[in-house]
Amino acid sequence: MGQRADESTAARMQTLRSQLQAASYAYYVLDDPDLPDQVYDRLYRELQDLEAAHPELVTPDSPTQRVGETPATQFTSVRHNIPLYSLENAFDLAEFRAWEDRWRRQAPEVGAVDYVAELKIDGNALALTYENGLLVRGVTRGDGVSGEDITPNVRTIRSIPLRLNTDHPPAVVEVRGEAFLPLDVFEQINQEREARGDSLFANPRNAAAGTLRQLDSRIVADRRLDFFAYTVHLEAGERGSGG
Repeated sequence: MGQRADESTAARMQTLRSQLQAASYAYYVLDDPDLPDQVYDRLYRELQDLEAAHPELVTPDSPTQRVGETPATQFTSVRHNIPLYSLENAFDLAEFRAWEDRWRRQAPEVGAVDYVAELKIDGNALALTYENGLLVRGVTRGDGVSGEDITPNVRTIRSIPLRLNTDHPPAVVEVRGEAFLPLDVFEQINQEREARGDSLFANPRNAAAGTLRQLDSRIVADRRLDFFAYTVHLEAGERGSGG
């Protein structure tokens, strides 16, 4: 009887995790909520209660595990498997042409080229490592060769899944993208800081950078950072899978 009860509880907890993860994806990524707030809150509380009663059944990808309770004392340096360098800036056409001249001298065999321009999210680069679908590490760009391991802070960003949405994840995959503060969130944060008499953030990029380096992940969670992924690196021999 006891074993069947444990199995039933574990199954219910897995169902709750799946429901809450799907609802978060619809809300934070698709911007198309499919679960009323009061229903989400009720399911979340049920999962919290079950986890409190059965701590041995808590999983690292549970929605309740996004925010840690204990601030970190420091961040550790991690070497990037593939360098994570930043792009050069060009503020006018003359600087752009000077950049083109430089790369053409290094690649004289290249003929005519076309350029594609796209808007840039002014945030902070992150490298996210997933092992067997589970988020295990989040690292800043740093100097491009090594960055800081800020995994507890990365876990608070709701648009970053704690587990990949696929039944057959690669053994190891690195997702790179930009963590940023949406403009409306940035403006609201500055309004709140002004009301408290705190100094204002100069711009969203600096605010995001300062937020990511907070030792207390609860502060990071309150700042409501977002994330936009732009590239994926798979281990040699790995192939991505849908789902």
